[in-house]
Amino acid sequence: MSGFKTLDDLPEELTGKKVLVRVDLNVPMDGAKVTDDTRLRAMLPTVLELSDRGAIVLLLSHFGRPKGEIRPDMSTAQLVLPIHRLAGRSVRFIEDCQGAEAARAITTMLPGNIGVLENTRFHLGEEKNDPELARAMAALGDFYVDDSFSTAHRAHASTEGITHYLPSYAGRAMEAELKALERALGDPERPVAAVVGGAKVSTKLAVLGHLVGKVDHLIIGGGMANTFLAARGVNVGKSLCEHELTGEANAIFDRAEEAGCTIHLPYDVVVAKEFAANPPSLRTCNVHEVAADEMILDIGPAAVEALADVLKTCRTLVWNGPLGAFETPPFDEATVALAKTAAALTKEGSLVSVAGGGDTVAALNLAGVAGDFTFVSTAGGAFLEWMEGRTLPGVAALERQ
Repeated sequence: MSGFKTLDDLPEELTGKKVLVRVDLNVPMDGAKVTDDTRLRAMLPTVLELSDRGAIVLLLSHFGRPKGEIRPDMSTAQLVLPIHRLAGRSVRFIEDCQGAEAARAITTMLPGNIGVLENTRFHLGEEKNDPELARAMAALGDFYVDDSFSTAHRAHASTEGITHYLPSYAGRAMEAELKALERALGDPERPVAAVVGGAKVSTKLAVLGHLVGKVDHLIIGGGMANTFLAARGVNVGKSLCEHELTGEANAIFDRAEEAGCTIHLPYDVVVAKEFAANPPSLRTCNVHEVAADEMILDIGPAAVEALADVLKTCRTLVWNGPLGAFETPPFDEATVALAKTAAALTKEGSLVSVAGGGDTVAALNLAGVAGDFTFVSTAGGAFLEWMEGRTLPGVAALERQ
């Protein structure tokens, strides 16, 4: 990763300077209540630091998918109060993210004030990365700070376009994310293990194809493992399995062998005849003993123990996706057990652990260990694209500065 500027590179004297901060306010809501404020809390270090330094802090974000329409139900106005409560400062609403009206409203703000600009996607030009809109947004500020890794995989006016018109910097959350990702796959301590789980191979083919050339151990779990088992001639019964992708799975086995990467598949599994919580037909068996009317719903205890031993030999771990159908007990046991092992190794200082993706964060929270990993990314799509080895436009824009 080449260099990017951070808040440390901003001028010391920011009093009265207008700083546009791209954040991710796209939080789940139930009426006027934010049901998960993770993203709001993530931006606080950047917002409060700039406010303390006397800047006029202007928050730019999309909210929902209004597709260029002005939709009151998707106005960022409804986030003013939640942000005020978290930040403990007065926060005001600016009725547009560009133009003369917004500029006029901003002239009445004082050093240290925080403003929430209206939804960037109320303008069709946002998702098209329209240079006119980007220039109009930039005209409201003196500096631009991107603190939203979760939107960095999109080349939009407020994430990429605007960097062409203002000096641009990474906020504290973005900086932490980029440093963690660099430690995980950019320039990691070896050996490196990756855990990739989830239901479908089709959604993660690019990730798996990229990782076999980057890691020493690739641990495949979830429904995806069934497709790889089937490719190896294992009868997976009525398990979730993409039989049409066994050719792609075999190609990944071949690439792993060339690259010296060991692929780990479970040799004991937890099966049941129906997918339900604690079903009566539940049993653990060898992977070659799955009956035609059974489905694999988690990996077994012997496999988890073997994988724990693999992690003990590693220095770096990247994790995306659960090992079993973790939302339904007892099919969360393997994910929880291996997550606890990774957390313990991280705490004792022998492992750098980086995890990301919505299901992964939920699984680590379920195991009670999210706080013990080196870094947990809340970005879904951006984290996956990074694992695929793709260039993220929002990051590239900061590096270009």
